[in-house]
Amino acid sequence: MEPHTFIFKMNGLSLAYGDRSILKNVNLTVRPGEFWFLLGPNGAGKTTLLKALLGVLPPKGGTIDLNPKLARGEFIGFVPQRCDFNPSLPTTVREFVSLGLAGITIHKQERAERLFWALEKMNLTGMEGKNYWSLSGGQRQRALVARALIRRPGFLIADEPTKDLDLPAANALMESLTDLNRAENLTILFVTHDLTLAARYATHIALFVDGLVQVGQNPAILNPDCLKRTYGVPVSVFEEPSGGLCVRLHRKERRV
Repeated sequence: MEPHTFIFKMNGLSLAYGDRSILKNVNLTVRPGEFWFLLGPNGAGKTTLLKALLGVLPPKGGTIDLNPKLARGEFIGFVPQRCDFNPSLPTTVREFVSLGLAGITIHKQERAERLFWALEKMNLTGMEGKNYWSLSGGQRQRALVARALIRRPGFLIADEPTKDLDLPAANALMESLTDLNRAENLTILFVTHDLTLAARYATHIALFVDGLVQVGQNPAILNPDCLKRTYGVPVSVFEEPSGGLCVRLHRKERRV
């Protein structure tokens, strides 16, 4: 796609489950090459927005305009929060990642090329013959991302992929995604509760609170005032000795 085009536009979008309003008047435009983080308390509407974007939940009001390429399923890669896969079923990493090609008809050689490209991007080269369930938690999560990448998407949606990872594994995954964003111009929509990851890696932020969504570039949005309005507690954004940014909420019971 040309740099000036969009991935999707939401104009005055309202979403609801029956009579229960979740989001109202959302205005959000995502363009190629951007790395968006969706942030906010539990139940604020982040997953609801994803459902609307994926066509699962119809709008209550307003519009969603999709780039025509989104109508082709292979253009979108989706990484769910977890893998609902039977652990008693022996499955190699090759078999697991290749599941991402479901619905795509390509030659055997291209399937192999895509597989090894996806494994390389997720630092899993040489592990294709291993049992998926023998991998560490971080490796399994990278395999889950590779399953989405094997489609060679231009747009990747990731729903809390670092949720159950320790800090080194989460940072390793984020570095890989950042490399893809920069080298491949991969547009990413990333849902998380980890404000520090957002501070370090986001180009753009969408803050969800009380049915509204505040959007903009990082760090214009990711600042103490905006975060305090979102989470209801004082927030500090500061630079660590290592040079990375860190975000801290000041009441332990309200941490996310």
